[in-house]
Amino acid sequence: MAENYQFIDINASGPGIVAAAFDNQVAYCTASGAAITARIVAAVRDLIERGEGGTLLDTVRGWQGAPLADALPLRVAGGLHSLHLKGAEPALSAIYAGESAIDDAAIIAAAVHAHEADLLPWLDGPPQTNEAGRSANFIAAMLWLADKGLPPRFECLEIGSSAGINLMLDRYRYDLGGVQVGPKPGAICFRPEWQGDPPPEQSIEIISTRGCDVAPVDLTDPAQALRLKAYVWPEHTERFARIEAAIAEAGKQAPDLVAMNAAEFVEAELAKPQAEGITRVLMHSIVWQYVPEDQQTRVTAAMEAAGARATAERPLAWVSLEANRVMHIHEMTVRFWPGGGEPALVTRAHPHGAWIAWGGSERTI
Repeated sequence: MAENYQFIDINASGPGIVAAAFDNQVAYCTASGAAITARIVAAVRDLIERGEGGTLLDTVRGWQGAPLADALPLRVAGGLHSLHLKGAEPALSAIYAGESAIDDAAIIAAAVHAHEADLLPWLDGPPQTNEAGRSANFIAAMLWLADKGLPPRFECLEIGSSAGINLMLDRYRYDLGGVQVGPKPGAICFRPEWQGDPPPEQSIEIISTRGCDVAPVDLTDPAQALRLKAYVWPEHTERFARIEAAIAEAGKQAPDLVAMNAAEFVEAELAKPQAEGITRVLMHSIVWQYVPEDQQTRVTAAMEAAGARATAERPLAWVSLEANRVMHIHEMTVRFWPGGGEPALVTRAHPHGAWIAWGGSERTI
């Protein structure tokens, strides 16, 4: 577990919670090897605490929602990173280059005041944290499900798909603890550091993928692609290469992605006929916290109702790679029907796919 985490309710709001959210993000970034992003977030926190003026900082300081659930620090960090990527604020380069002995807060304050109109819209919605590396967990889940006796042909549905990068998971190559899956060479090749036993070696096939997002990102639009890149932590250069590869793939064949909220999408897709011998899978990664509570309730009800109707020939599974907000780690749990629908902890994982711990090994971020 990362040091300096404060155990607070993710849905908490009110005095002191904004600062706690920024402190937690600094600790998380530091533990995840993202020292530059940690510096950016820490500098913004310092500006907030010292009472630096301006509409942006005043809005952040008086945030009306739940700053942890809203990922408020990452909204601000994404906007600042976009200024750097566009070359709009040259002074930021010193921080992003990792230079020491500079006044981070002064540089960030100047950038905020000079580009406030550009930065304010970044507060309007949650981060787009699409990451291809999470696909390795989804593939591992399918190997696990096939080993449980479910048909190894999968119809994949994803909520919170962002740009649909993980909807192209059948185009990627995976080496999961020595178990090889996917086409050679694959648009992207994933070899996460593996801890624990390898996943079961099964032959699986992805029949179809379809996803939704309340604000889908078009990878073929340079402006939208830049926004997605802005949410990538600058330390993780491999992730930029993955986005470029995903952009190229989307140019060949765009992922099947619709603008729809999670509840409406799940209800509509579950109402469609399911072919015999195919396992229908709902999957999502680092998105559940952004789904409103009423939609969470509807998704859960729809899945459990569909699960009650599932048969061995037409099974249903739910793969969830999300943050455990008590332990501050990421876990992949899987439910399937028929089979009781009880959640099983299948992996713990790095949020960007750097490592996977099979079977809930004690690895943390």
